[in-house]
Amino acid sequence: MALCSIDRIEVFDLRYPLPSGAGSDAVHTDPEYCLAVTWLESSSGCTGTGFALTLGEGNRLVCEAIEMLVRPLQGRPVEDLMAEFGSVARERANDPMLRWLGPHKGVVHLALASITNACFDLWARSRGVPLWKLLLDLSPEQVVRLLDLSYLEGALEEREAVELLRVQARTRGEREAILQHGYRGYDTSVGWMAYDDAKVRELTERALSMGFTALKLKVGSWDRSRDLRRAAMLRECVGDQGVLMFDANQQWTMPAAREMCRELATLNPLWIEEPTHPDDLMAHVALSREIAPIKVAIGEHIPNRVVFKNFIDAGAMHFVQADCTRLAGVSEFLAVSLLAKKAGLPVVPHVGDMGQIHQHLVLFNHIAMGHEALFLEHIPHLRSHFSFPAEVEAGRYRTPQEPGASTELKELARRG
Repeated sequence: MALCSIDRIEVFDLRYPLPSGAGSDAVHTDPEYCLAVTWLESSSGCTGTGFALTLGEGNRLVCEAIEMLVRPLQGRPVEDLMAEFGSVARERANDPMLRWLGPHKGVVHLALASITNACFDLWARSRGVPLWKLLLDLSPEQVVRLLDLSYLEGALEEREAVELLRVQARTRGEREAILQHGYRGYDTSVGWMAYDDAKVRELTERALSMGFTALKLKVGSWDRSRDLRRAAMLRECVGDQGVLMFDANQQWTMPAAREMCRELATLNPLWIEEPTHPDDLMAHVALSREIAPIKVAIGEHIPNRVVFKNFIDAGAMHFVQADCTRLAGVSEFLAVSLLAKKAGLPVVPHVGDMGQIHQHLVLFNHIAMGHEALFLEHIPHLRSHFSFPAEVEAGRYRTPQEPGASTELKELARRG
């Protein structure tokens, strides 16, 4: 294990234009995938890369926040930092000069995601192991020390989190086979909002030929008949055995959500995602009850563990779409995963990282926490920019073997 400290810190505002129509949904009509990147380097030559996803000009705001929040990590030995990372995360999230801007949401929280993810990547790379293995090799107590569980009192105590991991450790050997056969993916990139019907059909046929059995379509168009036509077309393409998800990206008001969810329910989707404003807890409670047995998925824009706690407690969601580039990084993702496990809810991440980090986290969730291995979203649009892009074969994510969190970007790797 290399001796490693954080001796150099840089922040990068990286932006990647997308092919025509790619990434579009009901709200984000002309996106540019942007990464607010934290880059850490040790004098020993070890580097760590973390990022949060944005879709445009706001990327520079996140980068400016990273520069302010990352300063206290300068010079810290990585092993010492990560041994008490839960305390570090709490202290950074409660920075008295910046907390007012959240708290624990928005630009500041996105910046914390980038910083935290860089720390985990550096830690795994310094140990020479992939992130999933680093996490699996930790004791339950060590895992819990990575987490900030403040404000979860009564919902998830430290002793409960440790005990949950201990109990699951007794049977984790039964779940380790997933490391060999891979984690099932679902394809989001077939159904972007701006794609015409012919494009959706073409990409659906390609996805099916690649082994995907689950596909997602963007809905929330101003023309509801277009949504219904496209949804029925996709069901026809995949057949009765294929798994469909529909994603409204927060576009519908509550009356529209009621109407459209009932219409789309006839096509038997696994879930309907972000059916209305992500802050409207009671609307999600009502929809979850009214459209049963169709389920609601939400989390892409839930900013922190406290809001997840409230949605889970209220019965407002069935699938927990936590994202380590929306939450404050890997650490808060794991806290939300423990909350979900205690509540008996599955975690199916949204992948603002294009699946690079989450391919590690879902393995840990399944093996160490006992979460059901369902699906991991697949979005391939930035894969050419990563040194070790996520690999999907026969519709399954291959288990990454390279050290780190799979976040190294080619253009920054050349600096190291």
